[in-house]
Amino acid sequence: MSIKQELIRGRLKNFIELLNSIRVTDKKGRTLDFCDSIKSTIHLIKKRSKHGGKVFFIGNGGSAAIASHMAIDFWKNGKIAAIAFNDPSLLTCISNDFGYAQVFAKPLAFFAHKNDILFAISSSGKSKNILNGARAAQQRRCNIITLSGFNSRNTLRTMGTYNFYVPSSEYGSVEVIHQYICHLILDTIIQKNL
Repeated sequence: MSIKQELIRGRLKNFIELLNSIRVTDKKGRTLDFCDSIKSTIHLIKKRSKHGGKVFFIGNGGSAAIASHMAIDFWKNGKIAAIAFNDPSLLTCISNDFGYAQVFAKPLAFFAHKNDILFAISSSGKSKNILNGARAAQQRRCNIITLSGFNSRNTLRTMGTYNFYVPSSEYGSVEVIHQYICHLILDTIIQKNL
């Protein structure tokens, strides 16, 4: 086996181990079972959607791409009202008028309601605009699902009904697993296994 093959196999092994080390906590920091948390998230989405609730996705950079992708898949494939606040005009308008830290909080304060759900995605779990968006959703009494990584004590990890944490400091691994979690939730809804 060449050095390159060993490197690739080692990285793959590390990624599989990382998948098995995803941690989930509730608002109080109590550890939850991953599969039970996925199932509970699915039931929450189905219940809220049935009563007119929407699903919002927010993220920066690669997480913004995940947010956009998942919002489209949730409404197109899952038949669930979903949106990501990534429109360039919205981003530049809110940033210009209120500052980038408010880019998600302002639209959530206007559009979010009690039956809605926010997916707040941040690899670091400390982006001010994501934290402010989560706070705005809390004020509107939304349920929040967080996806974070890097430092296990990141602020975002304390804000959700369910907090999915990937214990890695590599953007690629964290982002891929965040997208996997979102797809796992949606694909299970679509297959009607729960």
